[in-house]
Amino acid sequence: MSNRLNSKVIIVTGGTSGMGEATVKRLAGEGATVVIGARDKARGEAVAAEVSADGGKVVFVPTDVTREEDVAHLVDFTVREFGALHGAFNNAGGGNSQGSIREVDAAFWHSVVSLNLTSVFYSLKHEIPAIIASGGGSIVNNASVVGAAGDPSAVAYSAAKHGVVGLTRSTALDAAKDGVRVNALLTGLVNTPLWQGFTASNPEAANSILSQQPMGRSADVSEIAAFTAFLLSDESRFISGAALAIDGALTAGY
Repeated sequence: MSNRLNSKVIIVTGGTSGMGEATVKRLAGEGATVVIGARDKARGEAVAAEVSADGGKVVFVPTDVTREEDVAHLVDFTVREFGALHGAFNNAGGGNSQGSIREVDAAFWHSVVSLNLTSVFYSLKHEIPAIIASGGGSIVNNASVVGAAGDPSAVAYSAAKHGVVGLTRSTALDAAKDGVRVNALLTGLVNTPLWQGFTASNPEAANSILSQQPMGRSADVSEIAAFTAFLLSDESRFISGAALAIDGALTAGY
């Protein structure tokens, strides 16, 4: 593994499992100092300890990304502790389907939008000034293929992820001359603990979903982590404002 991220300080939200955890490990393996922001204190400390034991530089900061004060503290702590902020993977999110829009209640809508969209707004609002003050850098927002297409059974989640793509493009334009790049990942089916749990409890439905994948499989979290590390490195220095599909050709026919 390269050390192209040596001297970089990078925040990863939702870094305690799945794509976030894999990315924490990848970034640390490439030499970055990584600050995990997530709600699960026990798991966050365990991931930080595991990576640190392998020689990586990782710390955990308890963070609820739906609270602006928590996000502000995460960024302030990072800059105060390590002297700079060069990048971020805004990965925290999630949501369940609630059926047709006729069945979605307001409380569910607000909770999904808060976790998946407003959290990214808070993160960008506080990360971008810190990255500018550190001489520039890169931000990656985790959207989803439903940020590029509709899903009638996940109205709130799809709307939120479309919003993440809009935020990505707008802030990329806003911060370009200040040396900050902003991109979004349109992730498809990924073999996360959430997917593994769904597969175990709904094998027939899982097989049906897999059958719709052009490559016949889900992505491994390591594949998402590798591409995220590239986007956070200087090797991608002319890529900004893009919504990049990592979906095994799923959206190629959209």
